[in-house]
Amino acid sequence: MAATMMVSDSYGSANLERFTSYADLLMFVQANTATAQSWAKGGGLSLVSFGTGVSNTAFGALPTATSSIYDSLAVPYSTTNVQVAGVDEADIVKTDGTYIYVVRGNAYGITGEVDILQGYPVSQARLLARLNWTEGKSPIGLFVNGDKLVVFVSVNPYSSPSLPKSEVDVFNVQDRSSPLLVRNVTVDGSYAGSRMIGSYVYMVSSSPAYLQNGGVQLPTITSGKVSHTVPASDVYYSKTTDVSYDFTTIASFDTKNDFAQHNSQTILMGSTSVIYVSTNSIYLAITNYGSFFTAISTGPMPAIMSPASGQDTLLYRVSIADGKIEAAAQGSVPGVLLNQFSLDEYNGHLRVATTSWVNNVQANNVYVLDSSMAVVGKIEGMAPGEKIYSARFMGDTGYIVTFEKVDPLFVINLTDPQSPKVLGWLKTPGFSDYLQPLDQNHVLGIGKDAVESEQGGFAWYQGMKLSVFDVTNLTGPVETSTYYIGDRGTTSPALTDQKAVLYDGSRNLLVIPVTVAKVDASQYGGQPPASAYGTPVWQGAYVLNVSPEGGISLNGTVTHIGSQLTGNSADYDLYVQRALYVGDFLYTISDGQVRVSSLQGLATVAMVALP
Repeated sequence: MAATMMVSDSYGSANLERFTSYADLLMFVQANTATAQSWAKGGGLSLVSFGTGVSNTAFGALPTATSSIYDSLAVPYSTTNVQVAGVDEADIVKTDGTYIYVVRGNAYGITGEVDILQGYPVSQARLLARLNWTEGKSPIGLFVNGDKLVVFVSVNPYSSPSLPKSEVDVFNVQDRSSPLLVRNVTVDGSYAGSRMIGSYVYMVSSSPAYLQNGGVQLPTITSGKVSHTVPASDVYYSKTTDVSYDFTTIASFDTKNDFAQHNSQTILMGSTSVIYVSTNSIYLAITNYGSFFTAISTGPMPAIMSPASGQDTLLYRVSIADGKIEAAAQGSVPGVLLNQFSLDEYNGHLRVATTSWVNNVQANNVYVLDSSMAVVGKIEGMAPGEKIYSARFMGDTGYIVTFEKVDPLFVINLTDPQSPKVLGWLKTPGFSDYLQPLDQNHVLGIGKDAVESEQGGFAWYQGMKLSVFDVTNLTGPVETSTYYIGDRGTTSPALTDQKAVLYDGSRNLLVIPVTVAKVDASQYGGQPPASAYGTPVWQGAYVLNVSPEGGISLNGTVTHIGSQLTGNSADYDLYVQRALYVGDFLYTISDGQVRVSSLQGLATVAMVALP
């Protein structure tokens, strides 16, 4: 399984430089864009935007929800499931243990709102305030830091030809029933991601570097009523040919100081696809299509045009510390990333998992880069013919899941950065889309079951599958427990977004939102084929007990809809999207309500409607 397939060594590190002038920048874009000008446009990163057009509705006088005797003073509460300890990730739901902050309506991308609720004590649970944005503005995520609420807003000006903008609104919520807007920044380009470390927020947004009418429009940042265009001489770049370019701007600000000026740094690069942030660095990953499109525009069309043919990944490292931002290094590796979990920084090294194509065959790789973004160690050619479905790095060990017909879980020793090694692997039916560490020797996989096709060469996805892997023996990992949910068509946001996973090892608690699909066997004479797709019949939260020793078992379920889906639009407002706990209570959140259940028995003790 770990046989090596050689991959071209056309990768390495490169220095970042600054443009000397606008003419210098324009000449670079014109000379290095790989294809016609119709391709010469992209995303781009710009930071921090605080929006205008916000209205505030107070609900402090609303009646309380169902009363409860379960009240106390200081209680533990869950936080967002993040990749890196100490690096918070913006999400659609946050809690500070007393209040709950919910982004609603963002799925439609046209408009939306943020609700602030009293969550604890349960007897006082109620809606306190609602923040509304004007049409074309949609809140997409938030942070909470003490008495500051940070809301990221996507601005899509449908009524004008203007490009999308990113907006950040910072509110003082000392009085939760009356939030006060204290900071507003708008940046040209689309929101790409954000993190919060301590009191500092870092945001990335994308602004296309269009070649239009013989020029390139530089991104503009507006803070309050003051706007400025980023000077070309402040823009970093590397000498890399690509299909298109974006202005990637990383900006930071201190949530504790409303008047301190934000910092920003702009890099001209390809369109950012993945963002990974450690406590001291931001890594921007870009799929480089330049060599592929240059090849097909200057030579004969390849016999097979795989989506990954000729692709590599450009990696930019940006140093961060207490709001300071400094472009540090650039490098590249063959292949493409799956998501942010394909990257991990540990002891000064970046580990990268990619899937690449060599001679029209997929293979999978792990690279180790130093702080200058030079490759110092590698494993290439794992699981030929398959691709990566999930990755997780834990200290000196990496776990890679690939899939074609079965799920090989690879265990990789990264103790020596210059000589990473595959220690062992395990084949099981299905695959894991997400890997959640349980302890040093156990990993939980959340994914899908699969049945190999009778025609061979592929497998049919089935319902969801949860697995506990014991990796105590790194050379011989073992699947010790499994749990299955639904039939083919069953799905969960936890498969693609770790923030939808509520896991607490001290309570052996796992909660995930699930839409359960069932196949009607009677339609197939009692023997449905593996390809049969089920119909959604239930949506809500699965509450499970998960432990390294006890495996996986169902504690119960919570739904906002009832026993059966109706299939109409009213269902979607009641789809559970997130779950959190405060004390001994579980809160499940949909666009239509927040339901409070006792963790023991899951009896409903309160409900707050979100009209």
